[in-house]
Amino acid sequence: MKFIHTSDIHLGKSYRNSPGESDRYDDFFVCLAGICDDAIRNQVDAVLIAGDLFHVGQILPKTFARTISTLQPLKDTGIPCIAIEGNHDWIHRRDNVSWMEALSQMGYIKLLRPARTDDGDYRFDPFDENSGMGGYIEIGGVNIYGLGYIGAQAGHHVERICAGVNTSNNLLLFHVGIWKFSPVEIGNMALEQAHPLAQKFGYVALGHGHKPYVIKTPEGDVYAYNPGSPERVNFGEEKYDKGYYFVTFDTDEFIPEFWNTSPRPMFVETIDLNGAENAGQAIEMFREQVIAKVDSSGVKGKPLLELKLVGRVGFHPFELGRELLKAKLDELVDPLHVEIKNHLSLVSSAEDTGGAKKSLEEIEQEVLYELITSGSEYQGREEELIRLSIALKNVVQKGDVDGDELLSLLDTEGN
Repeated sequence: MKFIHTSDIHLGKSYRNSPGESDRYDDFFVCLAGICDDAIRNQVDAVLIAGDLFHVGQILPKTFARTISTLQPLKDTGIPCIAIEGNHDWIHRRDNVSWMEALSQMGYIKLLRPARTDDGDYRFDPFDENSGMGGYIEIGGVNIYGLGYIGAQAGHHVERICAGVNTSNNLLLFHVGIWKFSPVEIGNMALEQAHPLAQKFGYVALGHGHKPYVIKTPEGDVYAYNPGSPERVNFGEEKYDKGYYFVTFDTDEFIPEFWNTSPRPMFVETIDLNGAENAGQAIEMFREQVIAKVDSSGVKGKPLLELKLVGRVGFHPFELGRELLKAKLDELVDPLHVEIKNHLSLVSSAEDTGGAKKSLEEIEQEVLYELITSGSEYQGREEELIRLSIALKNVVQKGDVDGDELLSLLDTEGN
């Protein structure tokens, strides 16, 4: 048996009101289409998606329609697409049919979701083609079990998950991160909590964190694989390998190979403008450092840029307006999308008298601290609430977030 293990596709992701909005929206569909083409060309028996097919639970109708057209070649070829729900695929109103459930009922994916008993145990029922639901499915001699995102308590569910499985040649699709390896701070379990899975499953197909990694037993045997996201989803992923696993199951053994994809180029750089006496001098320093640090000549496609401006300058930092800097970047590297973080501070006479001039970021954090500590019910949680406030501000400023994603951020960061 041969299958592809991918995860965290994030269809529908884009940058709202950005000149590159349409091209960035296309990136994720192009990436999934390439994986589908690879699956057909190599005649795999299944494509496995370990969660976060979509970027948000409440997607636009055009995203659903394009998802169908992207998955259509798999359906036409008879290659099943087995999927579970990630935290981004959730909908908050469970009285509605989710887009994932709709895709499964229409035959474009086979959505795996276990049932729960009155005692809280897991029951993995065989997948039902008519309802489009089930806990596991057998393909090519491999029993594929699916468990979507269950949050920070995932590690405490491992014993019950294993107890619900009584077959051999098992594979588990699980949208969860492993502390120490996962680059995200939510939805993880401890490494020692994951180890019992190796006794029941020959291959644990992870999702959630966008950085690829593998998990080994204490004896050194690899049993769990996270391919990361095949496209660069967020800034901070510029140095991660991007791809998916092509896996062969032969004589009771899973043999994975990591196959690279071609994500959009991304640069995250710090631009040091320390000592600039005026905006003109700062622009020249900016130009020289961008040329040195952002070499887009050999990359395929317009790059994504995140630039952090640092240093103490002799003029008000607001004189370096975003539009002015973006116009200069268009001349230099022609990026698809730019995010600029202004952390400059103003040199003033206060420094000559021993005073310390604070950056805009430091002032922002101090104001938030004063506001939060004014309510006695928040005492002891100042740091986490400051992080939550800044995280909410950052995603709103990017302009590519909707209500569901804000609720998800509150659910995960605020608990």
